[in-house]
Amino acid sequence: MEESGDPGGLVKVVHLLVLSGAWGMQLWVTFASGFLLFRNLPRHTFGLVQSKLFPLYFHISVGCAFVNLCLSASQHAWVRLTFWEVSQLCLLFLSLALATVNARWLEARTTAAMWALQAMEKERGLGGEVPGRHQGPDPYRQLREKDPKYSALRQNFFYYHGLSSLCNLGCLVTNGLSLAALALSLRSL
Repeated sequence: MEESGDPGGLVKVVHLLVLSGAWGMQLWVTFASGFLLFRNLPRHTFGLVQSKLFPLYFHISVGCAFVNLCLSASQHAWVRLTFWEVSQLCLLFLSLALATVNARWLEARTTAAMWALQAMEKERGLGGEVPGRHQGPDPYRQLREKDPKYSALRQNFFYYHGLSSLCNLGCLVTNGLSLAALALSLRSL
């Protein structure tokens, strides 16, 4: 590492901390907490928790992506960028773009569709059960088959939820690749 007073060294440390922190947060939210909460909370409680967590999570992701891109871009001489450096900057820009789309556009639409679904489910006494623990015929499938409005709302929800999930996975992959690139550029441990 360079001398402690060198701002270049400090920038590198901050970049590594922000990138690794964002990636760790994305891993936790995507694979650990989401599945754990989904399997153990009543359906509508899970939706309420996600509607509170996701706006914050997506905006933190945007902030981290912006900081990472700015820090990385400020460390390069733009005239002599190598393919490797351009690739890293493109990954960081893609992460910022995907996180921004999620935070500013997809999250609000996904949550609105979820609230509409939950309102219809509450009218029919659904939503208080923990997923996967009901016995007998699936009441949600029966509702989809009987009510075309509910079926259309559900399709709308899964459309936005799917796009949001893809953006989130894109951020996870781009940040993981950026971390791998940083690790490969280390001279020693």
